[in-house]
Amino acid sequence: MRLNENILLLGKKVVLVPYTSEHVPRYHEWMKSEELQRLTASEPLTLEQEYSMQESWREDADKCTFIVLDAEKWQAQPRTTEESCMAGDVNLFLTDPGDPSLGEIEVMIAEPSCRGKGFGTEAALMMMSYVSKLGLTKFEAKIGQGNEPSIRMFRKLHFEQVAVSSVFQEVTLRLTVTEHERQWLLEQTSHVQEKCYRDGLSESC
Repeated sequence: MRLNENILLLGKKVVLVPYTSEHVPRYHEWMKSEELQRLTASEPLTLEQEYSMQESWREDADKCTFIVLDAEKWQAQPRTTEESCMAGDVNLFLTDPGDPSLGEIEVMIAEPSCRGKGFGTEAALMMMSYVSKLGLTKFEAKIGQGNEPSIRMFRKLHFEQVAVSSVFQEVTLRLTVTEHERQWLLEQTSHVQEKCYRDGLSESC
């Protein structure tokens, strides 16, 4: 989605940046993991296919993707590469053409050393707050039944279970953004700074 191609979101624990070709090699290495393939219901791709996927995601009007960076590492040195700070990704899919107010959110903290630190929680909050400008009022998360950490995380974000699929072995959780939830989301992300993103650099818009 070109909406966020020049946007950087700076949080306390994570930085969200657009998914560019610079990130593909590290992402490709992550997705060789059988555990991540299972948790994300993904098939392994060649590096060439991964580059094509990155390009298609950037152009697709129905997908918004950010790479999640470790904010502490990213801010430690001015010359630190984004690839060395990568922790995972967060995605928003507009999956129902008949309901433009519904978005499906996915969060993956792929780097083992970055798990259990609240990175996924902040990344999800930052994504939901950012895409609210699209008029989304409902968010869904489809998670494998065995992925207890992700299920707990989304429950912590006020999502409620609405369906279970024994065929796909997944649960669907949903958050409807009432006025109360909107205010809560604003409070949780009041610290987030939105900056312009140009070729791996951030600057004030």
